[in-house]
Amino acid sequence: MNAPILTSQKPRATAPLRLVGLLDLPLARLHEACGPARHSFAMLVAGEVQGPVVWIAPGWATDRLNPGGMRALTGPETGPERFLFATPQRREDVLWCMEEALRSGAAPLVVADLPGPPGLTPVRRLHLAAEEGAGRGHHRPLGLILTPGDGGAPGVETRWHMAPAHGLHTDHWRLERPRARTAPPAAWTLSGHPGAWHLAQT
Repeated sequence: MNAPILTSQKPRATAPLRLVGLLDLPLARLHEACGPARHSFAMLVAGEVQGPVVWIAPGWATDRLNPGGMRALTGPETGPERFLFATPQRREDVLWCMEEALRSGAAPLVVADLPGPPGLTPVRRLHLAAEEGAGRGHHRPLGLILTPGDGGAPGVETRWHMAPAHGLHTDHWRLERPRARTAPPAAWTLSGHPGAWHLAQT
């Protein structure tokens, strides 16, 4: 007896990534984080994914992630050993590396630390690469670009601004969502630690 041509398969999960227990980031899309604590925001996202994290930064940049400080935001199960670092030497290769990493679908999170916001055409290409990766690889990859100041990349799925607001004996951050395709602007105060984050809307 010949095997059937079609088989019934459950569709792949399309639920968004839930950040600090409350905030949703749609998968297979490109997001933007800006502000002085944008790297901390990326660590929060990294702490919520399972699998490797691809981190792309220009080879000429002088700032590098401090392995000793990463676990305070990612949690003990997401240490530096899960990060794959790429340092392209040419400006145009930074977004090219991100595009190829998203298209592969091999990692659930691809981060690019950029010197400035990209234009609409590169953003669209990154969206398409993430969507292609979702059908090709093992993950529905989430792309996250880090931009200085208030950001401003056109066409991103969401934009987040994070800044420190620490007290004398406590760590706090102000987290804002100035842009999202499916949610209104909002702001919160973030405190706590991995596994026990607390968000208070302001």
